[in-house]
Order: sequence, then C-alpha cells, then structure tokens
Amino acid sequence: MRTWKSSATNLIVLVASVFVFMSFESEAAPTFTSNFCTDGSYYLPNSSYSSNLNLFLSSLISNASLHHGFYRTTVNQGEIKGYFLCRPDVTSTLCSDCVTTAAKEIRKRCTNQTESIIWYDECMLRYTNLSFLNNIVPGMNLYNEKNISDSELQQFNDLVATTLNEIAKQASNSASGDYRFATKEAAIRGSQKLYTMAQCVPDMSSYDCNMCFQSGIASIPTGKQGARSLLPICNLRYELNPFYNESWSSTQPVLPPSSKGGKSNATLIVAIVAPIGVVAALFILGCCILRRRSRKKYSSFARDSIREDLTDVESLQFDFATIEAATDCFSDENKIGQGGFGVVYKGVLPEGQEIAVKRLSLTSLQGAVEFRNEATLVAKLQHRNLVRLLGYCLEGREKLLVYEYIPNKSLDYFLFDPVKQRELDWSRRYKIITGIARGILYLHEDSQLRIIHRDLKASNVLLDENMNPKISDFGMAKIFEADQTQVNTGRIVGTYGYMSPEYAMRGQFSVKSDIFSFGVLVLEIVSGKKNTEFYQTHLADDLLSYAWKNWTQNTPLELLDPTLRGSYSRNEVIRCIHIGLLCVQESPSARPSMANILLMLNSYSVTLSLPRQPASFLHGRKPNRLQDGLDSDQSTTSSVPWSINEVSITQLVPR
Repeated sequence: MRTWKSSATNLIVLVASVFVFMSFESEAAPTFTSNFCTDGSYYLPNSSYSSNLNLFLSSLISNASLHHGFYRTTVNQGEIKGYFLCRPDVTSTLCSDCVTTAAKEIRKRCTNQTESIIWYDECMLRYTNLSFLNNIVPGMNLYNEKNISDSELQQFNDLVATTLNEIAKQASNSASGDYRFATKEAAIRGSQKLYTMAQCVPDMSSYDCNMCFQSGIASIPTGKQGARSLLPICNLRYELNPFYNESWSSTQPVLPPSSKGGKSNATLIVAIVAPIGVVAALFILGCCILRRRSRKKYSSFARDSIREDLTDVESLQFDFATIEAATDCFSDENKIGQGGFGVVYKGVLPEGQEIAVKRLSLTSLQGAVEFRNEATLVAKLQHRNLVRLLGYCLEGREKLLVYEYIPNKSLDYFLFDPVKQRELDWSRRYKIITGIARGILYLHEDSQLRIIHRDLKASNVLLDENMNPKISDFGMAKIFEADQTQVNTGRIVGTYGYMSPEYAMRGQFSVKSDIFSFGVLVLEIVSGKKNTEFYQTHLADDLLSYAWKNWTQNTPLELLDPTLRGSYSRNEVIRCIHIGLLCVQESPSARPSMANILLMLNSYSVTLSLPRQPASFLHGRKPNRLQDGLDSDQSTTSSVPWSINEVSITQLVPR
C-alpha cells in the first residue's frame, strides 16, 4: 500500500513536470511593444536610488507568477513605487517571463531615469519616484500601416468606436480588485471579425479606469486594420486577427488539466486541497467583514464631509422625490448625456421649469470630490457665460446636481458633425469664441473666487437657445489663493489633447493651463476638426502642428472649415488663428492672459506678438528618445512590428 502511494505521488509529479515542460516549450517569448522614458529626473549610478530600484524590480520578478497577474509595491517608504500588469488570458508562466524580461529591459532602455514605463503584448511594467500612479499620461498610440478601404471606412470606424466603448464600460464597471479586463468580437462582413480588448489596472476606481479608457478611445487611430492605445493605467487594442486567448473568461476559474488517475488520485488531491480551501474561505470571509465595515465608515465620513462643505448653500437643496418625479424616475428617455462622473437627465419641475440633473455614479470615489466642487463653486459663480446651478440633492448614497436646462446641447454636438456644423456660421463661431473668453476671464479675475477650470473643451461648452456659450462641468476646477501663480498636483485630470504640456508632463497648472486649452478650442472652432483627428491623416501630427504649418507657409486660411468658405470675415478668422497659436505656445509665460485675449478679439488696434512653434505633443515628447529604444534593425521612422500575424507594421505615435 505504501508503495502504491509512492507510485501515485511520483505519477502526479511526473505528469505535472510534463505539463510544465510543455508550457515552456509551447509559449513564445514576450513581444516588446514600446517604452516611455520621462525627461528631467535622473538618478546617479551606484546611488541609493539605484540600489532600491534593484530591490523593487527583484520584488516584481519574485511575485510575477502570483497575484493573478498584477502586483503593486513600494520600496524605501515610497521612494520607488510601481507595479506590473499582465493580461489575464496569458498563463502565469508567460506572465512571469514577461515581467522578468521587462524588468531587465526597462533599465537598458531608460538609463538612470526615475520614472519609466515599458509595454509588451503580454504585460506592462512601471516605476516612478512621484507621489501618484493613477495619471493617464504619458501614453503611446500604435497603428497598423494598412488602411481600411474608403467605401467601408465610416462603417468600420463606427463599429470600432461602438465596440471599444462597450468593452471599456464592461472593464471599468467590474468590481474593484477584479481583472478589469474585457474582450469582444464584432462581425464586419462574412466571416471577417473585429477583435477588441480593454484592460485597466485592477485596483483603480471605476472612474479612473473610465477616464483612462475615454482618453485612449479619443486618441486611438481609426481607419486602420489594427491599432492600440497604451497608457500608464490602461490600454485598448483592436485588430482584424485574434490576438488574445478567445477561450478565456473572467467569469470562470482557470482549472488544472484533468487527470485519469482514478478515485484514489482524486481522494489524494481533495485531501490536499480541502484544508487549503477552508482556510482561504475563512480568510475571504474575514476580509469581507472588514471591507464592509470600512465601506460603512468611508460612506459615513464622505457624506458628513460633503455636508460640512455645503453649509453655505443649504438653501439650494432639493428633495430627492422631487427630482425623481421630474426625471420620470431617471428614465432612459430623459437621458441626455453621460460622462466620467455619471449620467445627465432632463427633467421638469412641478412649476414647469426645465432642468438638467447630473446623477453622480454611486461607485466612484471621485464623485464626492466632484460633487463638493460643483455644488460649492458653481453656486457662488454667476455669469451669463457659465452654466447656472439651481441646486443639489444629497440623500443616502444619492448625489445629484441640478442645473438650468440648456436646449442646444454642447458645442461638440454641432462643431464636429458634418451636417450640424453648417448651423454654426462664422458670426456664431466668433460669438462663441468671445463668450467662452468672457466666461474664463470671469473665473480667472472677476469672480469672488479665482478658479482654474482644468477641463475646458468643446463638450464642456453648452449652447443656449440663442447659441450663446455657457461653460459647464466644474468638477475638476481648483481655487487659487490671491497670491498663487502656479500649483503642482499629484493627480492629473482632464482631457488629453486639451491639457497643457507642463500640466500633462509635470502636474503643474495655472491660469495659463486654461489659456492653452482655450487656444486648442479656438483652433477647433475655426477648423471644425478635433485635435485628435489628425492622427488619421498625413497633414500633420495634430491640429496645432497643422495650424502652425499653414501659418509659416502664409496659408492660414487653409485651416478654415470648408463649410465657411462662402461667407466669413478674413480679418477675424486670421486674428483668431493668430490668438489660438499664441495660446498654445510651449512656455506658459509666452501665452497671453485672458484679459489681453479679449482685447485682441474686440479691438484691431491691439498689436499681436508673433507666435512661436506650438507645444505639439510629438515635439514635446521627443520622439528621438523613442527611436533610441528601437531594435537596431528597425528604421528611424519609429515603426515597430506588433501585429499578431507578424506581417503588418505598426506606426508608433507618442501621445
């Protein structure tokens, strides 16, 4: 009997060894995708930072086969922090190989730099000496050089956008601590399919993941046979070929290979596994109890904290039942918008007044911050070019903000629609530019508080029945003290493409950050094109570069929206382009103040200085640094192979 047990044990070990050997033989080496090395912060060789970085990377490697493909750690009381993240559909062996390779390569590709990121098909690895890790910049876009045919382009782009938004929502809304990973296939024609994937760092909030995904979706190149957006906390990808394990499912546990060793083998396995299962169940139960208690404490603390901040605006409080009745129980028919913080509904109060109700997401920790910001800030701001807050509701876990209803939706609804943009003739566009400038000037200089908006963009400018602009969404706004000129933040929020380079790269923001965003917005209004649209063309890297190209070639009117070519003021258009270029200069001190901008818009007697080359993100991120990290057999056009079939070539686009 003892001999049989020994034989059975040997058999199990032998079978396990065979499977391990097969897994090593069958799995390919990790596929390098890209890396990013930050500028301006270095450590000395053989310094304490270098030694601590070795400890940090060793810790990641030793934990690479554990923790379900994700591990975050710090060294020396937070001097170095970071994580690795593997795709959950790859095996633990391949994840471990990928992390080990990444840990070795990242120091070669980013020599002596205190913050670096490296991406592989199977994993990513990041470390930093900064105090934050949930920012969504820097990032990379890569695309397959093969284009979709013109006849199918619009339908294909719509399918990509719809599918990516669906999987982004699915991945974002999974419970914190889960994989935050989703894949989806969509039929194109016949047997041809679109394969998509979205993944976010699992311990991020739903809000942070959603913000990251939306940034990626907004900038990912379309019209290609494959593309991806790589960001520090999330990534998205689409292809015409399967590039992930189609049999993987986040809802089913990964089971070991079945064996046919008979009843005794099964008994032996159960005898080993059962005690472990009991201990694990008790541990999970204890964690759940502690987590529930901490949730209750946090919920109570957050609610009390919000109420303390809202004591000045208690007269604006609405009853939840009133808002619920006004929106017909928040019906889908009354849904008029959706953002990172929640959904916006149209409603009608008993006296007949139309309202817009922003219902903040119940799962977002940032919802409390955004709620407090908007309720306390907007209630104190009164200007014809700012949306007016009518009140708020704080009841249980519900957080609602009640605004005046703006019938014509947002500026982007008209500006970027090929049909509706015709409703914005030049006189209306000029009035919108001037109105936005007045609203920002009020925030910066004329209100009782000095406010930096931090998220000025076309979708946050609403248009009333007379097409007058009203700036909205103050959830990310910051109050400046009277003597403050600049603030550093550990949490970068906003929308990529509108963020100034000093804010996106170093977390520094000021009134000049809003000026940069305003400049991008002015150029979008003149051209009728999104800044990110230029990733799809050969005109330029982005809208700012395209505007500068035409300015230096003395063809500024080439930027003008073709729908305006029949009727416009040449002087006003050129002046707006000039102002836009002054606003997006790389140095914050070179950008004009909003007071000067209004003078430029309203008086032709004001002389405008000559603009310098704008802060193109491709220029600001120094693509030559990326080229330095390429393999020697790759060209200087920054092209790197990453397609699953190793046939097509992907273009590397810094974001």
